[in-house]
Amino acid sequence: MGKPRKAARKGSRSWLKWLILGPILLVLLVQLYFFIMVCWYSVFNPGSTSFMREQLSELREKNPNAKLKHEWVPYERISTNLKRAVVASEDSRFAEHGGVDWEALEKAYERNNKRSKVVGGGSTITQQLAKNLFLSGSRSYLRKGQEMIIAFMLETVMSKRRILEVYLNVVEYGRGVFGAEAAARHYYRTSAANLSAQQAARLAVMLPNPRYYDKHRSTGYLVRRTALIQRRMRFADLP
Repeated sequence: MGKPRKAARKGSRSWLKWLILGPILLVLLVQLYFFIMVCWYSVFNPGSTSFMREQLSELREKNPNAKLKHEWVPYERISTNLKRAVVASEDSRFAEHGGVDWEALEKAYERNNKRSKVVGGGSTITQQLAKNLFLSGSRSYLRKGQEMIIAFMLETVMSKRRILEVYLNVVEYGRGVFGAEAAARHYYRTSAANLSAQQAARLAVMLPNPRYYDKHRSTGYLVRRTALIQRRMRFADLP
């Protein structure tokens, strides 16, 4: 009788151990996957992102033949105007921080607490890239934590220049429109290389809600914010 009881207790302890260690190992494996992909994207351009695949799936529910507007262009073929405008509008301390702007996060946390929900994340360009590449558009503190981990990976593996290059090539600019080249052609019928300061500033201002501004291109806020960003562009530090 003694041996079966000991064996049963040993088996219970084994299951308890794996019940605890299993989720931890799973989380570590997921982080390893993200890190490997970040290393890959530091050298090779991503063909698509989590956001692209999600939106393409939605579009094909209505039209099985739907395609995204997206064309990769190297850093040198993206207007300096757009680079400066995006940094000025989205992440003025991009050249300084290590992936997370803690001051901006603190302010976002205070806003969220006042409204009792997640309404803004205070994300840097690096965090936004992490979200676009691997995560979803849902808002939660759990997703924000994963976003920050991936952002640190991006900053560790990639140069600031590479982070900005990838971001400008994959960020959403409207329903089915991704990247600077597609945006320039969609809104202005020009290339990303030839965007003027005013055009670049307007595209940068659209980023937080591109689908809305694709349909509402002349709101008072858009006009005022575009003028403000255009004035700030000359102070933006680029990698």
